[in-house]
Amino acid sequence: MLLRFAVSNHRSINEPVELSMVAVDDDREAARRFDLLNESVLTVAGIYGPNASGKSNVVDALAWLSAAVGRSLRAWDETIPREPFKFSSAAGLPTTFEAEMMVDGVRYAYQLELTDKEVTTEALYSYPERRQRLLFEREGLNIHFRRGLGSALSGVRELLTPTTLALSAAMRFREPDVSPFGHKLANVVVLGTRPRRPRTVDWYAYSSPVLYRASETERLFVESSDQRGRTQGLGLLRFADLGIDDVEVVEEAVDDAVDAPIRRQIRLVHRVEDQKIAFNLYDESEGTRTWFRLIGPVLRALKAGRTMLFDEIDASLHPRLSAKLLELFQDPRTNPSGAQLVFTSHDTSLLNHLNRDEVWLTDKGIRGATSLTPLSDFGGDKVRRSLNLEKAYLQGRFGAVPELDQQALKAYLGVQPQDPG
Repeated sequence: MLLRFAVSNHRSINEPVELSMVAVDDDREAARRFDLLNESVLTVAGIYGPNASGKSNVVDALAWLSAAVGRSLRAWDETIPREPFKFSSAAGLPTTFEAEMMVDGVRYAYQLELTDKEVTTEALYSYPERRQRLLFEREGLNIHFRRGLGSALSGVRELLTPTTLALSAAMRFREPDVSPFGHKLANVVVLGTRPRRPRTVDWYAYSSPVLYRASETERLFVESSDQRGRTQGLGLLRFADLGIDDVEVVEEAVDDAVDAPIRRQIRLVHRVEDQKIAFNLYDESEGTRTWFRLIGPVLRALKAGRTMLFDEIDASLHPRLSAKLLELFQDPRTNPSGAQLVFTSHDTSLLNHLNRDEVWLTDKGIRGATSLTPLSDFGGDKVRRSLNLEKAYLQGRFGAVPELDQQALKAYLGVQPQDPG
């Protein structure tokens, strides 16, 4: 489980910002506990703020780090495809990342600093008995391993280049103290609507114009050997209360030829009183199709205890379905492995389903830099566990809502002010 993530000098983020999944109010079942950790850990975090305040860039940074760990060894060559802050001299400064996670009951801490041309510093620590233990640290091409790891990871030095992460190289050798953390960080599930950026299209599979690939969910129902997956997928369809009773797979020939290939189509079966009617997936509403396509990635995350990033959740799902998704991750019965959901949204109705320590607020300063503040930092009567967070947020009691200058808007639109006389 993700404990903490910090980043500096990435897109609209200049100075370091930090997202913490450590619970403030830990006396509830949504907060998970570990034997070797004094704090409880959250399974959900929602990031709110005005347009262009940097909400997406916070989750983008974690998605970037995840992709870097998974792909730098094979995808990075002479340059590192980072995107530094552009509104100051920060473009020439390093970008930094820090990530702390619980993996197999052990806390890990990872630190990374890099420029366009090289990884300047990198380090990985673990805390198997609550005390810090160095696993490796690297400066430029010089790398030092903890005693006992040098022989197991000796091949890392041969794979290391100025633009290759040592963690990426170490994952090739399946060392039990290092590899599990690397795979957990590299396998963050990323969903969203933001299009790919040309500079990073070759390696950085963040969001594409297609929200999800339906095939991952379709396989649950098409592959007869995965009966458990089918049952779980059908359960999530019924859980959303879309009126769907079953899923059937229809085999059709692509054309009239004798040896024509067979195409399998998904149909969703609706029950109306005593009658059952099957609809092709493309005949369903956009909300139903989106939820269907989401089922595969969600089940994958819940099963493996992965962190899922969902940018602009309200652009993809009806508020009722978004609330259902939050419930899946918050409830230990549907999320026994500690999967986590970090999302951005403008949908204030979801605040009614979040605790104060599950809400984060972005804002942008006069220099265009993003700040990130936990709602739980607001003290006194501004925020209490019993407070109606949606109402308080819309009233501007926590900031992070757009300030609309009506006079300026009218001027831009060419509307002449009325004569008061």
